[in-house]
Amino acid sequence: MTVDTGVRRESSRSKRGNILAAAIEQFGRIGYEHTKWAAIADEVGIGQTALYHYFESKAHCLLTIMRLELADSVERFATATADEVDPEQALRSAVAAALRATPTDALQRRILQNHMDLLATQRQSEKEEAERLRSRELVQEIERNWTELIARGIDAGTFTGEEPRILGRLVLGVVISVWRWYRPDGDLTLAQITETVTDAAVRMVRQ
Repeated sequence: MTVDTGVRRESSRSKRGNILAAAIEQFGRIGYEHTKWAAIADEVGIGQTALYHYFESKAHCLLTIMRLELADSVERFATATADEVDPEQALRSAVAAALRATPTDALQRRILQNHMDLLATQRQSEKEEAERLRSRELVQEIERNWTELIARGIDAGTFTGEEPRILGRLVLGVVISVWRWYRPDGDLTLAQITETVTDAAVRMVRQ
């Protein structure tokens, strides 16, 4: 299995990337709660105690996966909108970038959306807490980016509304909700979903 999105930032010289890839596969397909930490070790081909050299717990691994996906989301948005002057086209590009995914990307994003509640409560572990706090910062950055895009459209007269923060959150909510139910082997292709969601997002800010 190839390593995608945030995982590809991890050093190929270490087992860390392989552990993350195995965890994404299992957390995404059978669920975090049903995944045995030992099963990750077996898939990577190391002893269970060796996992603790890279992650101090299964929760630490989960929070790392979430943080990496959030960081990747920030980068995708920045790349997609960097050269777009027209606010509507920038919005369309942002939605398309947010919904562009390999099957592994889709699993990682499903994991993120299914466990956002973890970011609300302080962790006892120092390493888990560091990942949680960084993830919260990234969530705020993502919301700020979408809000600023909507505000730019309102200022230009392209979008309507007086609350760009609310509109930004509404649009973002529609986009990221896809990962809760999208399946690569489902009836709808990601291209079809992207077209529908993009049109819905534009209608939300132009009414």
